[in-house]
Amino acid sequence: MRPSRILVRAPNWVGDVVLSLGSVRDLRRRFPDARLEVLARPHVSELYRAVREVDAVRASAGVRADAAAIRGAFDVAVLLPNSFASALPPFLAGVPERWGYATDGRGWLLTRRARVPAALRGRSEVYYYRAMLAGVGLTVSAAPDCTLACPAEWSALGAEALGEDGPWVGLNPGAFYGSAKRWMPERYAAVGDRLARRRGVKVAIVGSAAERPLGESIAAAMQAPALNLCGETTLAALVGALSRLRLLVTNDSGPMHLAAALGVPVVAVFGPTDWRETAPVGEGHRLVREPVECAPCRLRECPIDHRCMRRVTADRVAEAALEALA
Repeated sequence: MRPSRILVRAPNWVGDVVLSLGSVRDLRRRFPDARLEVLARPHVSELYRAVREVDAVRASAGVRADAAAIRGAFDVAVLLPNSFASALPPFLAGVPERWGYATDGRGWLLTRRARVPAALRGRSEVYYYRAMLAGVGLTVSAAPDCTLACPAEWSALGAEALGEDGPWVGLNPGAFYGSAKRWMPERYAAVGDRLARRRGVKVAIVGSAAERPLGESIAAAMQAPALNLCGETTLAALVGALSRLRLLVTNDSGPMHLAAALGVPVVAVFGPTDWRETAPVGEGHRLVREPVECAPCRLRECPIDHRCMRRVTADRVAEAALEALA
């Protein structure tokens, strides 16, 4: 089959978008002459404008609206998310070919169904998306490419947000998934101060608008001045700011994956999530974790004493960061 119009239904979270980029590029290599469009939730859709393999991006507006918008426009829909809801619009729109994992009871909505291989457990999520393509009969490349090249206009937005020359180090103390993924704010402050004192770097705190009070508390606890950008950047400006960092100290989060995709070294604190599956992709990154008996539990909130995070000291993270900067 040689489709001329392909729709990719994108994952719903920034980190998953980054980890699925290798699969999007595999589709482009397999169908070099096809028009490749992405359907994505509004909060991640802008990111695909930095992916040159994508011809156009559509912002999702709900099941019925999406079905109406794509009706008659595509030969194939490739579904990267696992959910029933993500498979419904292409089915209702009558897209002739619908490919994806047969998860969440949606197998009957698909024309090509892949089963989740047991061997994927404990491997990077990069391979999860690519195994789906292989499962529906496509060839995938030996070396997945999950990188991002920051567009010049986004870099300019990042420079405007930072406001002055660096060198800059970023702190990313939030994590959307839940409080269990968040390392202690006072330890972020201690790491920021140590890096400012030992390496003469400037510190920027990045995150969402909901995380602005968290950023304020860290900035207030630091002796060195810190720029709180939480809630102050669009996704494009955040990418631009991250691209200008020497290093990002972070939880397991979307900005962690963005920084890694941009080639920025990452020091990531891992607790309840599986570091083997969601670690930043690339070379030069450092993971700091405490091997406790209950991790990875994958829970949003810790039901006990948060030992996986509390046992990770500021000294350990600061030393990893200093090594990365050196």
